[in-house]
Amino acid sequence: MDIRSAFKSLILCIALSLPSMAHAAGDWSLTDTSGKSVSLSDYRGKWVLVNFWATWCPPCLEELPALEKLYEEGKLVVIGIAVSYPRPGEVLDFLKKNPIPYPVVLGDDDIVEKFGDLDTLPTSFLYSPDGKLAGRHQGPISRKELLSAMQGH
Repeated sequence: MDIRSAFKSLILCIALSLPSMAHAAGDWSLTDTSGKSVSLSDYRGKWVLVNFWATWCPPCLEELPALEKLYEEGKLVVIGIAVSYPRPGEVLDFLKKNPIPYPVVLGDDDIVEKFGDLDTLPTSFLYSPDGKLAGRHQGPISRKELLSAMQGH
C-alpha cells in the first residue's frame, strides 16, 4: 500500500468515527427521573457535564462527591445518566438512599447511541458554554481535571 492509499484509508476511518462524536456534540433532550425535560440548549452560557454511571460501579460512586460539589457551587451543570441497571427501581432506590442534587436520567440504548459507544464507566462528556463538545473522558474524573479542562477552553 502506497502512502496515498494509506492516507485515504486513514481519512475514511476518521470520517466513519465522526457520526458518534457528532451526536455527542449536537443538541439533545432527555427526561430525568422526576419527569423534567433537560436539553443542552437549556444550559447555553454554562459548562455542562453529562456523566454516564451505574449504581454498581465503584469508580462511578467515587467521583459522585466531586461532581455534586461542583454542581452545588454552580461551577457547572451536571446531568447524570444511569445505565446498565437490571430494572429502573434499582436506580430510583439508590437515589432515595443517596440523593444526588443534579438531574439523573434513566439511560437506555437509544440514549447511549446519541452520545456514542460507551466502553467504560464512568464516561463523561463536557460541553462548553457555547454548547460545543469540549471533551470526552473515560473513567473517573476529578474536580481538578474538570476545572483544568474548563480553564483550557
